Amino acid sequence: MRTKRWARWRLTSGLSVGTAFGDVQALTKFSEFLAAVAPDIDGLASIDRPLLERYLAWLTDQPAGTSSNEARVGGLHLFFQAIRQHGWDDSLPTTAVFFTGDFPRRRQRVTRYLAEYVMAQVEQPANLDRWPYPEGRLITLILIRGGLRVSSAANLDFDCLLHDGQNAPYLRYYNTKMEREAAVPIDEELEAAIRAQQRRVLDRWPDGNPHLFPRARMNVDGSKPLSPDTYRAWMQRWLATCDVRDEHGQPVHLTPHQWRHIFATRLINRDVPQEVIRVLLDHESNEMTSHYAKITDKTIRRHWEQATKVNIKGERVTLDPDGPLTRAQWAKTRYGMATQTLSNGYCGLPVQRSCPHANACLTCPVFLTGPEFLPELREQRHRTLTLIDVSKAKGQTRIVEMNQQVLGNLDRMIGEAEKDEQEADADAG
Repeated sequence: MRTKRWARWRLTSGLSVGTAFGDVQALTKFSEFLAAVAPDIDGLASIDRPLLERYLAWLTDQPAGTSSNEARVGGLHLFFQAIRQHGWDDSLPTTAVFFTGDFPRRRQRVTRYLAEYVMAQVEQPANLDRWPYPEGRLITLILIRGGLRVSSAANLDFDCLLHDGQNAPYLRYYNTKMEREAAVPIDEELEAAIRAQQRRVLDRWPDGNPHLFPRARMNVDGSKPLSPDTYRAWMQRWLATCDVRDEHGQPVHLTPHQWRHIFATRLINRDVPQEVIRVLLDHESNEMTSHYAKITDKTIRRHWEQATKVNIKGERVTLDPDGPLTRAQWAKTRYGMATQTLSNGYCGLPVQRSCPHANACLTCPVFLTGPEFLPELREQRHRTLTLIDVSKAKGQTRIVEMNQQVLGNLDRMIGEAEKDEQEADADAG
């Protein structure tokens, strides 16, 4: 009875059926131990610490891996904890407990990172064009460039695109593991591919569809999303068709989750701060380093939210602290501040993209600046005026035209930034 009650409570608390089933399996394993080793145990009152230590020793001889035993010990521990928390049975002794050291230690996992030798084959346009289904190709790009889990990608809503104040695109998705909505910045190419998929969906379901990737078969009304297992099967056939091989010439066997590892590893190799990667992957961590990184980012983020940012059109760019893009937009901006700070502003390019400009370009649509850069902006305006005069004297019309555009952008940015400087002086006076 208590087992059923506990299973019902676990399900009503929001856990999946699979998790609740695993918990019941943990109790079943403990019952198996009692029947084999301690048949005289007839109730919770007879369970104590010495008996649990015998159970731990018994588990080590069972044909199962470390992760399985960890789940068995953890499930039983949670069962005892729930009994005490809800007062289901006061006969359970206080000595019937597990300690941190009782949980089997997992071996440190080898990273699932894929060699760039393999990724070069995967990302070849010719190989991507070999996808028999456009949905499979798009999901692959989303996993590689967005770092989503395959369950989140397969269940994307039809209306999954968002834009910030700079009109930069973001992909909104449901984090199936953390059970919450999240967003990640994407590039314009991926945005265009998603819009093409939306058009394909509307061609088949003109009245609309809630899913970006509806199941292709046995789905007349379009209410069923694509199964992650379907994508996995597609992916294996596609890899075989492309004959993707590792450095030793062997066929590559990989899982969709490895795209997520390659996404994170590439960001690490670009010196993206750990906290930014955590936000982009929508991870939760109790590690002290992540805690301190979060505190530091909160301090910098507060100044960012309060400060003025101006784009090349002289328009103010704001970050809504309560908006749906808050976490993803901050991660995008934080990376630009940490690794791409320019002498006269910031780069707002998505972290997955490399900059096509050799130097800070005042005609770039993702360039941002603010009052703190006014001295540099004024100096650059002076240099630009000098260059225009010299170029006019030499008859270099093209250079004059290019720098007239730069000068116009500088005038608009300086004018808007000076407004805040004047307001600050007035407040100080």
